[in-house]
Amino acid sequence: MVLELEQVSVVSGGQPYLYGVNLRLVPGAINVLLGPTQAGKTTLMRVMAGLDRPSAGRVLVDGQDVTGVSVRQRNLAMVYQQFINYPAMTVFQNIASPLQLQKTDPAEIRRRVQEVAAKLHIEHLLERRPSELSGGQQQRCALARALVKRTSLVLLDEPLVNLDYKLREELRMELATLFADGKTTVVYATTEPLEALLLGGYTAIVDKGRVLQFGPTLDVYNAPVDVDAAAVFNDPPMNMLTSELNGNGSARLPIGIDVPIRRGTAVNGTCRIGIRPGHLRLAAKTSHAIAVPCRLELAELSGSETYLHLHTLNGGIDLVAQLQGVHQIELGTQLDVFIDPDELFVFGADTKLVSSPEAAYGAH
Repeated sequence: MVLELEQVSVVSGGQPYLYGVNLRLVPGAINVLLGPTQAGKTTLMRVMAGLDRPSAGRVLVDGQDVTGVSVRQRNLAMVYQQFINYPAMTVFQNIASPLQLQKTDPAEIRRRVQEVAAKLHIEHLLERRPSELSGGQQQRCALARALVKRTSLVLLDEPLVNLDYKLREELRMELATLFADGKTTVVYATTEPLEALLLGGYTAIVDKGRVLQFGPTLDVYNAPVDVDAAAVFNDPPMNMLTSELNGNGSARLPIGIDVPIRRGTAVNGTCRIGIRPGHLRLAAKTSHAIAVPCRLELAELSGSETYLHLHTLNGGIDLVAQLQGVHQIELGTQLDVFIDPDELFVFGADTKLVSSPEAAYGAH
C-alpha cells in the first residue's frame, strides 16, 4: 500500500497545525515521524488515518483520493501512547474484538489471537483482565489488538513512551521483528533521535507543522538538510558555532581557531559549524585533532554516559560534550576537549547543509 500526502494543511480554530506537507510513505517499511512535542506528528497521523480531514490538500492511497473517506472504511490500525484496553474483557477478548466486529469465523479468531499473542509473548495472559497486567503487558495487549487485524497500514503514536527504559528497548526490538516481512506499512511517531536510529527504515523530520526532510534514516542522520533538521535529529542538540569561511578551505571558529574544511566549502562568508556532542573528546582521536581549552561548568551522569557542560576559555562559547562511561571531574577544572575536522558539519548563511562528515569523507 502506498500512502501519499499532497500539500496537506490543517488549520483549526484559526491555529495552523500543518503547512503544505508533501510526504510519500515507503510501502512495507517503518516510516518514523521524528520531532519534538507539538511538532505536528499526531496531526499528521490523524490525517493519514482519516480521523481528521485536512483543511487543504489530498490524501492518496495507491493513487486513489481518500481524503474524505472515514477511518472505518480504511484498512488500518492505530495505537496511541495512552494504550486503551477494555477493562471488562479478558486479554483474549480485547485482542479478538476487531475480528468479532468483522464477523470472522470463531476458529480463525482463536488461531489469529494465539498467533499474535505468541509473537508478543502474552499467550499465557489471555484469560486475565487488563487490571491484572503490568504496564508493558497492557501495551502488548493494545498492540496485539491492532496487529491481529492484519491491516496494510499501522500507525503507532509514541506507543512506548509511558514504559520504563528496559520495556521500551524490549518492545522496540519486537516491533522491528514483527514488521520485518515487509507486508505492512508502519508509521511510528517519536520525539527521540535514538529511537529513530534503532528502528532504522525511513525517517521524516517534523518540526513546527512542516516536514523538513525525509529519507533513509541513516542518510537523514548523516546529512541533515539544514540547521533545523540537525537540531531535531540530535539529542543533546548539536553544538553550533557561527564562523567565517575562508577561500582557502578553512573556517575561523569564534574561539579563535582555524579548522580545515576539505570539500564543498571553498567560499567566503559566514557559516555555522556543527559539532555533535559525541564528537567532542577528552583525548585526540586523530593526529590532526584540534585542542580547545575549556572550563567545566556542569557534569551530568545519565546511565552509562556523562554530559559535560563546558565554557571555552577563548571566545566564551558554551559547548556540550557527550562521553561514554562515567567521568568524575571536579567543577571548575580547566581541560582540553578535542575537535576532529573530519567530523564537522558546515551550514551556509542560508542555514542549508554545505558539507557533512558522511558526504565529504565517507563513513568513519
